[in-house]
Amino acid sequence: MKYLIVGLGNIGAEYADTRHNIGFKVLDALAEASNTVFTPSRYGAVAEIKYKGRTLVLLKPSTYMNLSGKAVRYWADQEKVPAENMLVVVDDIALPFGTLRMRTKGSDGGHNGLKNINELLGHSNYPRIRFGIGGDFPQGHQVDYVLGTWTEQERKAMPERIATAVEAVRSFAAIGCERTMNLYNKKQ
Repeated sequence: MKYLIVGLGNIGAEYADTRHNIGFKVLDALAEASNTVFTPSRYGAVAEIKYKGRTLVLLKPSTYMNLSGKAVRYWADQEKVPAENMLVVVDDIALPFGTLRMRTKGSDGGHNGLKNINELLGHSNYPRIRFGIGGDFPQGHQVDYVLGTWTEQERKAMPERIATAVEAVRSFAAIGCERTMNLYNKKQ
């Protein structure tokens, strides 16, 4: 079985350590744990890993966040991955830092990356993991916050939270979305 695991973020050094790039960070950790590296390809950096007899195609779109759908649609078609075998890892300001929420489908929740994916796929019926980045910012400063860097406290907690997100991605491929939701949506 083949899966497409998409981590959302923005390319470029100026975005590398921002909250908006947590999807990239989770995929980097997943690739590193599997001793593989990303290679530049069409619409993104791609890596392939094996896990429990499954093939996971990891994608970090190079289209920038607001145009993520172009890369997702291309790679889902290219790899012939059905929507239920696709998983998008995305930041979420509505969740406290480090909280994970997996869903089988859903709205974009105001996230421009998910909005573009929904538009280009023509539906929102694909699994996603929302990684909480918190929402501690003054009204009108959301862009500055999501494109801002992590606090020292968040940096210290990051390795453990990313490791949990990696476990959730592996679980998704191994036992499916519903069972993974039961395991990981409870953990903080």
